[in-house]
Amino acid sequence: MKLSVIIPVYNSEKTIRPLIEKLQATLSQISFEIVMVNDGSRDRSEQVCRELSATYENVRFISLRRNYGEFNAVMCGLNWAYGNYCVMIDDDFQNPPEEILKLVETAEAGDYDVVYTYYAKKQHSIGRNAGSRFVNWLTSYLLNKPKDLYLSSFKLIRQEVVQEIIKYHGPYPYIDGLIFRITRNIGTVQVAHQKREEGASNYTLHKLISLFLNILFCYSSLPIRLFVPIGVGLFSLGFFLLIFLTIQWIIGPDPKGWQVVTATILFIGGIQCMLLSVLGEYIGKSFMAQSGQPQYVIKYNSSENV
Repeated sequence: MKLSVIIPVYNSEKTIRPLIEKLQATLSQISFEIVMVNDGSRDRSEQVCRELSATYENVRFISLRRNYGEFNAVMCGLNWAYGNYCVMIDDDFQNPPEEILKLVETAEAGDYDVVYTYYAKKQHSIGRNAGSRFVNWLTSYLLNKPKDLYLSSFKLIRQEVVQEIIKYHGPYPYIDGLIFRITRNIGTVQVAHQKREEGASNYTLHKLISLFLNILFCYSSLPIRLFVPIGVGLFSLGFFLLIFLTIQWIIGPDPKGWQVVTATILFIGGIQCMLLSVLGEYIGKSFMAQSGQPQYVIKYNSSENV
């Protein structure tokens, strides 16, 4: 099979049917399959997806028992995708289906493992664009990503790389972080970006913060490495401060007791709070990873209900 199109579905009862119909018409020249993963939608998305999987032989539908998040839904889809190439596409028509062929052509022309898309003009909201730029900046430093590479959710991954990605079984998958652990053979292609046809974006501040913490504490050791320069800096500051207070005590006037106590409490208390918060994140993530919390739980799989 040439291509697997993976669609994480969330509250898209009005757009998922026309999207599937558009994909069927657009990709008719190649052999392909569609894997829809319903990520705990609260509307009629599951019912519509069931109908679509019953209508089209090349459409597979998986429904998760609750909302696990976009990356978890994509990981589920990757585990059930069998094409030579896997393409992730949103369910809201902001990524035109006809642009998928550009990704395939770019991957074959350059023999790339992964092809990311970028846009001449993004049709997201100001908040969404700002969040994307922040995440892009963060990953450039934490994942050693090229600064000019935009990590779009609309991308293609070669099946050999997919097989390495799905070896990760932890509850906090970050697809781009896993990609950069596996390969640097990455291409890019410019595609069109359309306005959202229905509803509002699910990209909330809470999800941005969650993604930030996920990248920071699950895919980088930078926070722990910051302890060394911070510790050295605070130790040096405290050392020279003690020397200064000692000299002041010798030559006068004597430093006031509350000044010494206050400064000591602020320094020690600040260090403790900072270290405890960072260590708490690592311990919490490690605990959840070892506690058996799954990436997702499948409620329904059309492939097993034939």
